[in-house]
Amino acid sequence: MSFGRGTGLSDVESMTPNVLVVTGRVTRAAVPGLCAELESLLYDAEGAVRVPDDRVDCDVGGVACVDLALVEAVARLGLVARRAGGKRLRLRNPPPELLALLDLLGLSGALDVTHGAERGDRGPGPAAGGPTPEGRGSGPGTRAPEP
Repeated sequence: MSFGRGTGLSDVESMTPNVLVVTGRVTRAAVPGLCAELESLLYDAEGAVRVPDDRVDCDVGGVACVDLALVEAVARLGLVARRAGGKRLRLRNPPPELLALLDLLGLSGALDVTHGAERGDRGPGPAAGGPTPEGRGSGPGTRAPEP
């Protein structure tokens, strides 16, 4: 039976955001290819910036190994995004280990981090076992501060 109506939502814009999806194990040899892929998303054939938004999405939820090669890839992708008119790289679904490495190396301030497509928080707070404002964890295996 056909109702003669098209599928989908009638009030939703058909344009979808450009997202670079990074999966598997990232090696240093793969970094230039990832940067080239991001550039192809950002620029048209004439070299003009294609994406009107001020952010570029990079989904890293499917990476197999979090190491310094992945951190290098993320940092270089952030540079490619900034060169495209000052855009910021927004990481989607980052593993907690990647967030820790980015914080350790002082790179977390240069990136936007979201846990999923819609949420903009940075993960668990002190009540959920995350870091406390003093930098000490509150989960199992951590000591309470001494008076």
